[in-house]
Formats: sequence, C-alpha cells, structure tokens
Amino acid sequence: MTRFLFVVPPLVGHTNPLLGVAAELDRRGHRVAWAGYGDQIRRLAGDGAEVHETQMPDAGLRRPPELIGPAAFRFLWEEFFAPLAALMAPGVDTAIRDFGPDVVVADQHAVAGALVAERHGIPYVTSVTTSAELTDPLSSMPKVDAWLKGIFASLRERFGDVRRSDDPRFSPHGIIAFTGRALLGPDPLPWDGVHLVGPAIAPRTSQCAFPYEELDPNRRKVLVTLGTANVDAGGRFLGEAVAALETMRESVQGVVVDPGGLLDEQRTAQLREECGLLVREYVPQLELLGHIDAVVCHGGHNTVCESLWHGLPLVLAPIRDDQPIVSGQVVDAGAGVRVRFNRVDAARLGAAVEAVLDPARGHRAAAEEIGRSLRDAGGAPAAADHLGRIAAQPANYQAAG
Repeated sequence: MTRFLFVVPPLVGHTNPLLGVAAELDRRGHRVAWAGYGDQIRRLAGDGAEVHETQMPDAGLRRPPELIGPAAFRFLWEEFFAPLAALMAPGVDTAIRDFGPDVVVADQHAVAGALVAERHGIPYVTSVTTSAELTDPLSSMPKVDAWLKGIFASLRERFGDVRRSDDPRFSPHGIIAFTGRALLGPDPLPWDGVHLVGPAIAPRTSQCAFPYEELDPNRRKVLVTLGTANVDAGGRFLGEAVAALETMRESVQGVVVDPGGLLDEQRTAQLREECGLLVREYVPQLELLGHIDAVVCHGGHNTVCESLWHGLPLVLAPIRDDQPIVSGQVVDAGAGVRVRFNRVDAARLGAAVEAVLDPARGHRAAAEEIGRSLRDAGGAPAAADHLGRIAAQPANYQAAG
C-alpha cells in the first residue's frame, strides 16, 4: 500500500479533477489523505475523506473586475497564491509528519505542497488543471517570469529546500495534466515528464438539487456559467445572456448559474414561468452536462474539458488568467465561438449560441471529436497509473538539512 497526500488550494476547480484520482487510488488499495481547506474538501470528497487541515485566508479569492492581463496575474500571486503558500506550509508540514506519505500530489498553485515535500526529501507530483500552463505563457513576459521566480525563491528560503532552484509548479518527478493533445496542439511541451490524462470525469458528492423534470425535451438546452471564481465580474454578462435566451425561447431553454445573486429575482422568476428559464445559485454541473446541448462559459479549463468530454460545443467569453489561452485553443480546434466578455450584447451572444448549435457550422462535430480524444487519454485511471509508477521510483534528492 502506497500513501498519497493530495495538497490543494481552496478552489473547487483545482480540487475536482483529483477527486476521481483519489477514488481510483483508494479502489486499488492505496491510502489517500488531503491537506487544505477541510470544510471544502469534505464537501467535495465526502465526509469520509481523511483531511489534514491547513490554515486558510480569511476571505476567498476576490479581484477587482477590471483587473486583467499581467496585472491580474501579478495580483493573483502577490495577493493570494504566495500568501496562501505561507499559510498552508505549517499544516502541510504537520500532515507529512503525521501521515507519512510516500508521494505528495500538489496542485501547481498550492506550492506549499511542493516546497515542503522537497524539504522532507519526499517526491512530489504536480497536478495541472489548465492546459494554458503547459504553453509556458510567461516566456513572452520575461519581467513577470523573473518576478515570479523571486517569489518562489523567497518562499523556498522559508520552508523549502534552498539547494534547489527549479520551478515548484512543475515537478521533476512528474506532472499530471488534466488535458489532452486535442487542445494543446502538436507543439512540444516545455517541460519533461508531463502526462496528459484528459479530464478526470468521476461521480462527485453533490449537495445541490436540480429540477430535471423542468427541462423541456422539445427544446435544445444551453448552460451559462462563469465558474466559481468570477462572481465579482459577471453581472452585466449574465444579464445579456438572460436577454439572449429570452429571444430564443421558442427553440432554446436556458440554465443560468448565478452564485452571486446578481440577476433580478423577480424578472428571472417571471421568465421561469413564461419560458422555463432556470436560474440557479449552483448546479450539479458534471451530471447536468449530459442533458445540455451547448455551453456558454468563461473559458475555465475544467468547464471547457468537461463540456468537450460530453461532446458539447462552446461559446467562450474569457475574462482573465488562463481563460483567453484556453478559449483560443477551443476556437482553433473548431469546437467553439469566442465573444468579448466586457462588450458582447444579447444580440451577438444569441448569434454565437445559434452558431454553435447549428450542425452545418461543424462546432458540434469538432467538440465530439475532441471529446473522443479526451476520453481516450484515460482520465483518473491513467493518472493513478502514472502516480503508481512514480511512487515505485526511488527519490532522487535527500531531505534538506
């Protein structure tokens, strides 16, 4: 039996891909524990999950809506991920001492997992939840790249192995990436040891009900979601999406996710009565996608890959971070249409939805082809295979003195 410690940030999209991997390792007789935000991990993985709590920020990830591009990236690391690493490190250290893992599986944005593991001389594997990171986006921004390396050096001095200088976001022992060549394209990857396993589609613990009985079998269904980290930026876009769906009411039924309660409740209640529009705070997305014909989203990697895995074309409105890169990959592959998040109106958004729903335009066929490729990559079982092989290899460095 091998012991795996999964270290994750308090972000749903970074935890979900690992749920199926953890379940698969458990099925094979290995022992899995988690380090991170206990309440969220238990909500996603189930109350039976073995969790080692780490300290968390007082508030979740919030950024000014207008912050985009390199400024958004710097804010993300300076104000959230770097402080998060410092907060999590003592708890990760305690988890390693108490649990005694053979391998640490660290999300690439929970760098405390990588740095504390290297200090203990334990091999760690990086979990990569976005294809954008595998394109080395900072290669065209050398000043930002140097700035980030300085952050890593400072964190390493505090709780890592100062003899090392490599990027803790990309383990020398192995990288499990929940994406595939169908999105990345044929160019060589900038790091060795990358294992492309596609999305890890597996049953999830869900505490939100959904009125499936209200879905109209005679109309095509469109899901609109901006993920869980963009609540601060989505009000105008969701309003335009509702207006677009209202004009398409004869042939399309909309499901809109509004976790921030940004839409007018009285108006959406009226549209529910008139045309079956369903506005929900949360939805069981993975299960719901099996009932959907197209997805309108922000270009978040998990939503994109899960939609494509189901063969669903996309309308993409990227906001920031990796979303423009992921959206570009989808468009280049022919599986979606991109719109401008801050400028698109109901008419343009409706036209984009009609385009991806039109079989003659080929977006559905491209999405189905990509879906087959992602399923062939192996998902959670393939990730478990790679982790098993990595665990069987001797560590190639010693604990820091």
